[in-house]
Amino acid sequence: MSDADDPPIGGSDSEPMNDAFTYNGGRVDPGESANIRYGISETYLGDPVRIPVTVINGEHPGPTVFLSAAAHGDELNGIEVVREVAHDWDHSELHGTLVCMPVMNVPGFLAQERYLPIYDRDLNRSFPGREGSTSARRMAHRIFTNFIEPCDLGLDFHTSTRGRTNMLHVRANMDDPLVERLAYAFSSNVVIAGEGPSGTLRREATAADVPTITIEMGEAHRFQRSLIDRALTGVASVLAEFGLHPDSSVHWPGWRTVIYDDDEKTWLRADAGGIVDMKRGRGALVEEGEVICTITNPFKEEDDIVTVEAPFTGLIVGVLENPVVYPGNPLCHLVGLSPDTHTALERERTVEQSSERLRS
Repeated sequence: MSDADDPPIGGSDSEPMNDAFTYNGGRVDPGESANIRYGISETYLGDPVRIPVTVINGEHPGPTVFLSAAAHGDELNGIEVVREVAHDWDHSELHGTLVCMPVMNVPGFLAQERYLPIYDRDLNRSFPGREGSTSARRMAHRIFTNFIEPCDLGLDFHTSTRGRTNMLHVRANMDDPLVERLAYAFSSNVVIAGEGPSGTLRREATAADVPTITIEMGEAHRFQRSLIDRALTGVASVLAEFGLHPDSSVHWPGWRTVIYDDDEKTWLRADAGGIVDMKRGRGALVEEGEVICTITNPFKEEDDIVTVEAPFTGLIVGVLENPVVYPGNPLCHLVGLSPDTHTALERERTVEQSSERLRS
């Protein structure tokens, strides 16, 4: 994937030694690693609120990449991705630096809530933060200035909110060439283009010249091993693409679709309240007019059954897990596919089904 025309990121091979990674209160020298509990706020009792940060600084020069998770405290899949990269992988030949933040929203994590407790503020709408502002913005400011701005690239891991689940996909500002390169390097099948809402880590980091993508994967409140493993493949691919692990290979996902326009994606919403029977799940390919789900009342009266059909042929990226809805509640997130992508996906599914039949 890399070629000679790609823009340089971080150090070059001509440099004899990597730089030290510095933050307010400490430094990690080349060839060293450090587990840091960094204070970003205080509790009602005046005790420090500290986030865990692992910095792995390779001896060889290269980019500085941050990996972050749990900006929403109940989104757990990314925590395991970041922990395994930091503590289970061999980085003895690392070219560059990894800044690993498995739990950014510590108060939310401790309460197992999405937002910061007490004031119910969203940490992932508070970046880059500001001193002298709200508690959320102060926390965001200390994270951003110490561990985001010194980096060259970023991977921010999320899951869907409570009651919904996402297939693994990337969200990225594809108008930025380096963000586009990063999104492709992560090797997900689906990329949803857009700069993201104001205050999100990926948008504000990218604006601060730290190209960053969001990885969405699964649902809140659990570890989902298959998604974690797939995300780890994406991380390894990024580290190979940008030269941090120069002996590794960039991964090709087999097929890919990039969703640029609003008419290529839609949230299907309930037009009636009731109990949902989902016919197709996360990652399913559905044809135009195919029934995705039905909504019924407690008596399952036929005259009151509401059928929800796919408005176009596409892929279900996100889907309802909690089977009860009010009118207007989201049911699923559907993205369109080009004819070539549709054909490639059908071919992949046929191969998988054939393999399953042979194993059974």
